[in-house]
Amino acid sequence: MKARTVLAGMLLALALPIAAQAQPANAQTPPAALPRFTPQDVERGRYLATAGDCAACHNAPQAEGKGDNNGSAETGEMAGGYPIVSPLGSIYSTNITPSRSHGIGAYSEAEFSRALREGVRRDGARLYPAMPYTSYSGLTDADVHALYAYFMSAVRPIDRAAPATSLPFPFNIRTSMRFWNALFLKGGPAQADPGHDAQWNRGRYLAETLGHCSTCHSPRGFLMEEKSSAAFSGGPLGAWYAPNITSDKVSGIGGWSKQEIAQYLQTGHVPGKAQAAGDMAEAVTHSFSRMTRSDVDAIAAYIAAVPAVHDAGDKQPAYSYGKPGTFEADIRGTQEAKGRQEGARLYSGLCAACHGRDGDGSPDGVIPSLYHNSTVGASRSNNLVAVILHGVDRTVGDQHVMMPGFGERSFVQPLTDHQIASLATFLRGAFGPGGDVTEKQVAVASAQSSLSMILLMARTGLVLAALVLIGIVGWRLRRPKRLPAGQHLS
Repeated sequence: MKARTVLAGMLLALALPIAAQAQPANAQTPPAALPRFTPQDVERGRYLATAGDCAACHNAPQAEGKGDNNGSAETGEMAGGYPIVSPLGSIYSTNITPSRSHGIGAYSEAEFSRALREGVRRDGARLYPAMPYTSYSGLTDADVHALYAYFMSAVRPIDRAAPATSLPFPFNIRTSMRFWNALFLKGGPAQADPGHDAQWNRGRYLAETLGHCSTCHSPRGFLMEEKSSAAFSGGPLGAWYAPNITSDKVSGIGGWSKQEIAQYLQTGHVPGKAQAAGDMAEAVTHSFSRMTRSDVDAIAAYIAAVPAVHDAGDKQPAYSYGKPGTFEADIRGTQEAKGRQEGARLYSGLCAACHGRDGDGSPDGVIPSLYHNSTVGASRSNNLVAVILHGVDRTVGDQHVMMPGFGERSFVQPLTDHQIASLATFLRGAFGPGGDVTEKQVAVASAQSSLSMILLMARTGLVLAALVLIGIVGWRLRRPKRLPAGQHLS
């Protein structure tokens, strides 16, 4: 699962700007001729790129789908240009085809490794951690070599520049990433834990390193670092919320079997539990559904054993809420249905044809029920609102699952923020834990960003630092000068 909506504000928010890093003297020196790669290396690299879900970020969706988190159609293989939504603005993925003019064709294997594992481009500039080098730092040398072989010899060169990323000051100063990396980047290939079996160790490598699951599913600290003490316990991702996937039986997925976890990864759907949408749907489409069953089982074995993290606000598992119900009374506006009429009417007109009058989905389970559904039953309403806004787009094999979104990019008449809030409130009341969804929550989800607060914090920190510096300079200039020994004022 990629770090598309990973908080690119993993910059040292209060760091003072410093001069741009100079390029190394040999930055533009072409590398030596590429070595001859074995077919085995290339095919292994292809599989690793699939397991790492590179395509999901580096394949740009069609223009009309950009930013919707729906896109499964690409305009260019690994040519970049995908807008990765962050609290600081969009970060555009780069061209990683072997184009020498616009991609990575001039990278040596050592430079390729440094970009993957340290977040440093060939010209010496620092990458933002929207490219999950914090996870890829654990890649083995053999896997880096295989990936290099694949990208350099099996990916078609595309001579097209991706859009430039332009974040607001001070986050546009890439050099400040040096300080953040010094604090939070852990280097070195991942080592097997002798206290666990081979399957668990393989699962950990796939989940934490190649799959970089923690970059989405872990909360962030003040400096936007992953909180290792609460790993995999969930975190916000633009309009979405990556849920708690620890072994806690209430807040996490401790009530899932390993077989159900594996089924979810390979198909994006477990009846009576959950279905994948947004970035997770793309991870299923591009990555998990194309991996070997043994590797998916290894991930499931590892995830099932992740230490439990409990949220005190959760009273029962999200998938355990709800039951079938009919809502004619709500639609007709009886006294007991007061306050739910608009949401019930919207459900009847827009949702019931697929999800059923009683909310029980289609008989074959392809269209999920709305009760015993983790999206509807979650304590946070983020993903329910995001699904209504953006829909679902997931492909596994020859099965394409699609639900239209009703946000401003909808191909049907878009719903207003008020209507989406009313529909979401109705669904939570009818099938989930209850609780109102406000227009403000929908507006924030539509914007997919909390830029203003983070930007304010960063700029306030810079102003305070500048004031302190000015104060120190002023104090030094105003304090009395010390006279040499033996000299007195007259």
